[in-house]
Amino acid sequence: MTECWRLDDARQTLALASTNGRCPQVIYWGAPLPPGEDLCALSDVSTLDVTGGMLDQNPDLSLCPEAARSFPGQPGLIVRDRDGTPFLPKFRLDHVTQSELTLTVTCVDAANQLTYVAEFTLDADTHVIAMTARLSADRPLHLHWLAAPVLPAPQHSEEMIDFAGRWCGEFQMNRTAWSPGIRYRENRTGRTGHEHFPGLVVPCKGATNTAGEAYAFHYGWSGGHRMIAEELPDGRRQIQFGHAARMETAAATEFRTAPLYAVYSCDGLNGCAVSFQRHVRDRIVSWTETGRPRPVHYNCWEAVYFKHDLPVLKDIATRAAALGAERFVLDDGWFGQRDDDTSSLSDWEVDPRKYPDGLGPLIDFIHAQDMSFGIWFEPEMINPNSNIHRAHPHWALGAEDQILGRQQKALNMALPEVRDFLYQRISALLSAHPIDYIKWDHNRVLPMPDAAQTRGSYALMDRLRADFPHVEIESCASGGGRIDFGILHRTQRVWLSDSNDALERLKMQHNAALFLPSCVTGSHVGPRKCHTSGRILDIEFRAWVAAQRHMGFEMDPRELTDEEADVLRDVSQWWKNNRDWMDTGDILRLDAADPSVIAEQQLARNGGQFVVFVGKSGTSDQIAPRPLRLTRLEPEARYEVSLRNRKAASHLSRGSLALKDGPVTLSGAALMQNGLTLPWSFPESMWVLEGRRL
Repeated sequence: MTECWRLDDARQTLALASTNGRCPQVIYWGAPLPPGEDLCALSDVSTLDVTGGMLDQNPDLSLCPEAARSFPGQPGLIVRDRDGTPFLPKFRLDHVTQSELTLTVTCVDAANQLTYVAEFTLDADTHVIAMTARLSADRPLHLHWLAAPVLPAPQHSEEMIDFAGRWCGEFQMNRTAWSPGIRYRENRTGRTGHEHFPGLVVPCKGATNTAGEAYAFHYGWSGGHRMIAEELPDGRRQIQFGHAARMETAAATEFRTAPLYAVYSCDGLNGCAVSFQRHVRDRIVSWTETGRPRPVHYNCWEAVYFKHDLPVLKDIATRAAALGAERFVLDDGWFGQRDDDTSSLSDWEVDPRKYPDGLGPLIDFIHAQDMSFGIWFEPEMINPNSNIHRAHPHWALGAEDQILGRQQKALNMALPEVRDFLYQRISALLSAHPIDYIKWDHNRVLPMPDAAQTRGSYALMDRLRADFPHVEIESCASGGGRIDFGILHRTQRVWLSDSNDALERLKMQHNAALFLPSCVTGSHVGPRKCHTSGRILDIEFRAWVAAQRHMGFEMDPRELTDEEADVLRDVSQWWKNNRDWMDTGDILRLDAADPSVIAEQQLARNGGQFVVFVGKSGTSDQIAPRPLRLTRLEPEARYEVSLRNRKAASHLSRGSLALKDGPVTLSGAALMQNGLTLPWSFPESMWVLEGRRL
């Protein structure tokens, strides 16, 4: 006997089946099936044959694959009793509850008194499926591994894409061929991590950025996680995501995964990217003030570091405002005896040496420049050389002789007294001053992975957000070490990387757009000579790369020449003029024939206008630029396209091109099929094309 269920939207169908009362499995996920499709027949026709050297029946690749049913791959659950006795659960379907866009599957293991619940919620507008798994028992158990509901990976795929990275080198794309066995990635650092972003893209054969079928996954959790992409001996493939193994250090009667967000696309990787971008922006982030324009950001870190001097900061603020900045962020160094990174973390009281009258005079001055004020905290960390560590050494997480990271330890966020202390110190400052922004940093990995640490950090953020709903929070962890949909439930911006090198940023932003919208992704114009790479880049290139996302500056504006200041003012004003539609628009990665070109098209939600950023990351192999094809335009519509920065053309660009003389008008079909040929350009430069539908 087979029972079947389905969830549908305009893009996709997700179908599940349970045979003979076993835990259901996904039998179909892809383009929409007709409403009257016989799902039981689909389940039957999808059954694998049996031949020599196999069991007499293939075990189900269920929502929670069970070792007790001879499943040959990684199981979806590993759990032990309080005395350490391992279980081999065997679930039976109990009941299914369904509405138009939700499906809840409940299974029971009566012998072991276990209940497994898988929940699916389909968003018909963003096309994202959010799914969680929950395990409950009648007595405390020890959990080793619990996967979110397990999904099959497509057979007509040759590779998978996941993301590695490092400090100042986040979102590096890895392509791995499918083969028998496991692609296994586990992050045990206790935070999302530079090294293992919790995302996976599975393109089907022939898929590109703009065409073909693709599937994408993201695990929305800010602690350690595990990813399994496995091809079984019989050829089937499974995708598993969950918390890193053994992150639940205490026995409990209930365990729950974070949401696994999954997307199917029939129009390439961009279909996945747009779904995730819209879901983050419209469903996950809770904005402090709906409709408020994103302000141009100024951060003083790379201008002054720990050397805070009030007259200097006022001078810098005046210059930043004149360049177009609308928010001033006071970074590390304002508290305790903080002259370097060896002391004072967790003290969180204004340094009277640097600010004898408190922060009030600086904040008042910032406001007088028509800028709002933000401030840096690193709440979850503590220096051994701090008043709080001397008073409460037991508040530090981990062993006394642990290896320090950036001269600091982590606080034990599972302790209520730690969270109360941090709330009191932070809320005192937020109550005393008109502060509308916190840069929330996290500059070291944890000494051990522990889910309670992440839940404690979430609890502190949730409490502060509830009591100070006007305060925006940016997630920073040595740059991009804590970027995920779990932290974005509590924050409104992420610091993608500590690298302000525009060339490196160009590549990072391109890959991060598979998951992140423009409006949450901070990007700053850094110093002329980058402090993390030593590379010297032209101001126009630096400015336009920052203008691709939530724009800001992070340099000493006193270093700018008059010409550089003019460029920065011009690009800042352009960004302000376009930010409303760009904040709600879609970032579309373009397929460039030249591997030295990294190009994207940002398209307004109503399709009425777009901007194309064409970055040159290196020297092309050929002499003349190859045509660049646009995407997602209306074929019959006509578009006026202009080269916004055509005055930047080098004297070596000697040809007579229409784009260099003024706007051109072409159909959407021509722009998508033939494309545009841009002027010749140097490496480390950017062309900016503006288009509007006529």
